[in-house]
Amino acid sequence: MELKPLFRFYADVAPPQIAPQGPYGDRRFIAITGGTLEGDRINGKVLPGGADCQLIRPDGVAELDVRCTFETDDGVIFLMKGLGMRHAVPEVMAQLMRGEEVDPNSYYFRETMIFEAPKGKYDWLNRLLAIGTGQRKARQVIIDAFEIL
Repeated sequence: MELKPLFRFYADVAPPQIAPQGPYGDRRFIAITGGTLEGDRINGKVLPGGADCQLIRPDGVAELDVRCTFETDDGVIFLMKGLGMRHAVPEVMAQLMRGEEVDPNSYYFRETMIFEAPKGKYDWLNRLLAIGTGQRKARQVIIDAFEIL
C-alpha cells in the first residue's frame, strides 16, 4: 500500500452545540462555516453548511462523523464523507474541548474519507479512499488527506 498526497483543507468551524450526558456520551454538533482546499490536482473552497457530528465517548475518545461540500476553483461541487477519531490524555482533550491551541503532536487525530463528485473532471474522486491526519485549532480544523493507492 502506498499513500499519495491528495490535498490539505482548512475548515472554519463554529462553536459546538453540545447535548451532554446522553446514553453513549456527549454529542457535539460543529457547523462548518467555510474554508479552503489546496492540492496538486484539486483546489477550491470549503462551502458553509457541512458539519462534524461528534460523539465524545465515556472513555474520552471523540468519534468524528463529517459531511461537507467543496467547490473547486473551476466551479465543480463535490461531497466528502469522513469518519475518524481524536483522542489524547485527559488534560489535552480538555484543552481541545475548551478550544485552546494544542500541539498536534500531543493528540491522535485521524480520518477516513470517501467522495461523491459529478461525472466529469473530478469523478476520479469517486473511486478512491483517502486517509488523513488532522489538527484542531480554536476555530479551524486542518486535514492533510492522502489517497490510498
